Amino acid sequence: MIKSPETAMMGHGYKPELSEGAVKPPVFLTSTFVFRTAEEGKDFFTMAHGHTPTQEREMGLIYSRINNPNIEILEERIRLWDGGADAAAFSSGMSAISTTMMAFLKPGDFILFSNPLYGGTHKFIQHFLKERGIGTIGFSAGDSFESITGQVEAAGAAGKLKMIFVETPANPTGEVIDVRMCSDLAKRFSTEEKPVLLAVDNTYMGPLWSRPLQFGADIVLYSATKYIGGHSDVIAGAAVGSTSIIQSIKAARTFFGTIIDPHPAWMLLRSLETLKLRMDAAAQNAAHIAAFLQNCPGVEKVYYPGLRTGMSERQRQIYAEQYTSFGAMVSFDVAGGEPAAFRFLNALRHIKLAVSLGGTESLAQHPWSMTHSGVPESEKLRYGITEGMVRLSVGIEHHEDLVRDMEQALQAAGL
Repeated sequence: MIKSPETAMMGHGYKPELSEGAVKPPVFLTSTFVFRTAEEGKDFFTMAHGHTPTQEREMGLIYSRINNPNIEILEERIRLWDGGADAAAFSSGMSAISTTMMAFLKPGDFILFSNPLYGGTHKFIQHFLKERGIGTIGFSAGDSFESITGQVEAAGAAGKLKMIFVETPANPTGEVIDVRMCSDLAKRFSTEEKPVLLAVDNTYMGPLWSRPLQFGADIVLYSATKYIGGHSDVIAGAAVGSTSIIQSIKAARTFFGTIIDPHPAWMLLRSLETLKLRMDAAAQNAAHIAAFLQNCPGVEKVYYPGLRTGMSERQRQIYAEQYTSFGAMVSFDVAGGEPAAFRFLNALRHIKLAVSLGGTESLAQHPWSMTHSGVPESEKLRYGITEGMVRLSVGIEHHEDLVRDMEQALQAAGL
C-alpha cells in the first residue's frame, strides 16, 4: 500500500508491540541477546554464516557486532530510498567504503576509480590498497568508454579488474560520471568466474536526488553523516545493494568490527523522517546562492550544474537522465587564490567554517588545504581543484540571510 519512501520512514521495519507499544523504536543498548533455546542459538549462528539452519525460522539477534534491533530497522529503511534488496550500516562513511573494498579485493586485483575523489577515499585507494598489492587505475569524468577501456588494457588489468569505484558528482568540482557507462565497463571486463562490481559513492546527492542502482550500479555507498544524518551530530556510513552482495559486505563488517552502534543508528532513524524536507529546502537555497555568485565580480567561476555554464552537452545529458535535482553543493573560485579565499572564509559571520556537508546549517571550507590536502598538487590542478576554490554545503536557513552573509564576506575580502 505504501509507495513513497518518505511515508515508509515513519514505521517500516518496526513492530511497536515488541517494544511495549512505543511509537518510536527504543535504543537497544545491549551487547548480547538471550536465546530461547540452544537449538535457536545454533540456527542463528548457522544463518549468520550464510548456511541453512536445521529448521526453517526467521533470523534472530545474536550480538551487536553482528546485528541489533536499531541497526536492522535502519538498514530496512535506508534500502528503500535506493530500491535495494538489502543494506549494511557502518560506523562511518570511510568504514563503509574501506570494508566494501576489502570484502571484494585481494592482492593482484585492480580497482578502476574516478577522479577527483574525496581526499580520504583517494588516499585509501592510492596508498593503503596499493601497499597491499592491489593495482589502481584512475580516470576522469570526461573520459570515454573507449579511452577508459584502453587504459585498463594498457595497464595489463583486463583480466584482473574486480571493482569500479566512482564518486559522482565529483567532490568538489561537481562533475558527473556516467553511471550507465561505468556499468557497461563493468560488464565489458566481467566473466562468469570474475564479475566486476560497480560501486558508487552517492554521498553528494544523497538517496533523494540520485538512484545509481537504477543505472546499473551494484553497490551504493554513503557517508550517512551527511544528508541521511543531516544534523552534524552523528558519524555513520551505509552500503546498499543486492542480498548476496550485502551479505558479503556484512561478513567483512563482522570481522572488521565496523558496524554502527545502536545509538547513532537510532539517531539516523530520527533523521530519515525529515530527509526529503531537508534536502528539498537545501536544494532550493543552493539555486539562489549560485545565481548570486554568478554575478559577483570577484568570483571567477561557479561550479553548480543548475547554471548550465561550463558544462559539456554530455554532462547535461547525464544530469537530465540520472539526477532529479542539481543538489545543494556549490563551489566557486575567487580571484586571488588562497589568500583571497581565506579572507572570505574568515569574514563569514553565519555560515560556519567547517568541513563535511549535508547538515541543516550551511558550511564553507577550502578543499585545496582541507578535505583534499592529501591529494598531490599536480592531481588537484589536473582535476580542477584550485587554490582559490571555496566549497559550500548549503543548509536550510533563509536564502536571503545566506546571500547577505556571503555578500559582506566578499566585500570584507576585497572581492
